[in-house]
Amino acid sequence: MITWMQHHRKYLVVTIWISTIAFIGAGFVGWGQYSYGDKASAVAQVGDVSITAEELQRTYSNLFNQYNQLFQGKLDEKQAQQFGLQRQALKTLVDQALIINLAQSYRITVSDQELFNLIKNQQAFHKGGSFDKEMYAAVLGQNHLTIKEYEEAMRKELLIQKTLYLFTPVARTLETNTIASAQGVADKIEYKLLTPDAVTIASDEAGVKAYWEKHQNEFKKEASYDLSIIHMGPEATQNDALRRYIDFKKGTIDPSVNITKTNVSTQNNLFTPEVFKEITELTTQKPFLKPRKVGNEFVILKLDAFNPAARKTYEEAKAEANSGYVNEMKKSKLQALAQNSYKTFSGNVSDFIMHTQTTPLSGLTAAESAEFIEKLFATKQKQGFLTLKSGNVILYNVLEQKLLQDKAVAEENTAMKLKGNLLNQKLMKMLESKYPVKIYAEGI
Repeated sequence: MITWMQHHRKYLVVTIWISTIAFIGAGFVGWGQYSYGDKASAVAQVGDVSITAEELQRTYSNLFNQYNQLFQGKLDEKQAQQFGLQRQALKTLVDQALIINLAQSYRITVSDQELFNLIKNQQAFHKGGSFDKEMYAAVLGQNHLTIKEYEEAMRKELLIQKTLYLFTPVARTLETNTIASAQGVADKIEYKLLTPDAVTIASDEAGVKAYWEKHQNEFKKEASYDLSIIHMGPEATQNDALRRYIDFKKGTIDPSVNITKTNVSTQNNLFTPEVFKEITELTTQKPFLKPRKVGNEFVILKLDAFNPAARKTYEEAKAEANSGYVNEMKKSKLQALAQNSYKTFSGNVSDFIMHTQTTPLSGLTAAESAEFIEKLFATKQKQGFLTLKSGNVILYNVLEQKLLQDKAVAEENTAMKLKGNLLNQKLMKMLESKYPVKIYAEGI
């Protein structure tokens, strides 16, 4: 699943352009605390457009929920970090801000009527088959949004749509026919999958240490919080908990009261996201948190110390560094193995396959097949090897090629999509050079 997600990441990013609509009903997910540079009021500035922390949290939440659906509700924060969802969320908002700058330069606007037409057609706000104001307010409230916030977001996203519409491409007949011919080519190939398991790496302390020295900024201890905790059993009332909190705060707590010590962080969190967020806001000047209900009991918390994120020593990072070193060496050796064997290998022989192939090749997963076929039809080499994003390598030899005239049909929208992708890439590069992007959020 992780390999598939990495392969399709670019398509998922496209789906969150219209992010606030998708957010409705999805639930809110936050990643905890991040720090800012010299502009605490914004996480980034793109030209004349500011990006707020709230926008970033909401975009991250929406992106997290999209991935989580594909993971059937099993996505956790560690996996989200592996996919770089924080960076993706920020990149999405930066891209949007670039388009908004362009819209402002062309004086493109969104009227109140256009905004209302969009909102009234959203099924989430319908009752009895039509738009209902009370339902509208209730649904937004359930999703932690005010009407003003939502309508500002919708106005912004309509503005983006209107601006991008100006750059909608038109496919010409020659382009459509060219694509049709390319899609009609079919190859019969011999292929073999090589995985990192095909090579072994000897233990090398010096190699591991050299790897750590090169990548030491990547090995960090996350920020954590040393806490003192008083647990109030299920029989305690809120008044009992408040009285004990006051004693704790004044330093007059009964010596018989058990105070436990613990350390919590984003990855090692004993509490609900709401309580953990409050913990991150505690300071040594205001270290006490009033009683909070956790499960069936009240807990009283005191911040003893905040441990900021820091780079790990070699000994602390040794296991991770060893894993990274082994992976890097395996990739290198696998490339050498492929280079030495692609001309003489013996493997599976396929039927005739096309660029639009959807059935997985024997011995490969659906994701591996899709990525391999895409790269195969993009190369001009009859024989060679291709490296997948997972690190696996596929040796191949094109045995036979033919043109399937009866299947060489390309729809006009295929050409438009190709032209649109190229146009968007050029457009975004132009905008990035025109409007300066300043990032104030650290650690993303």
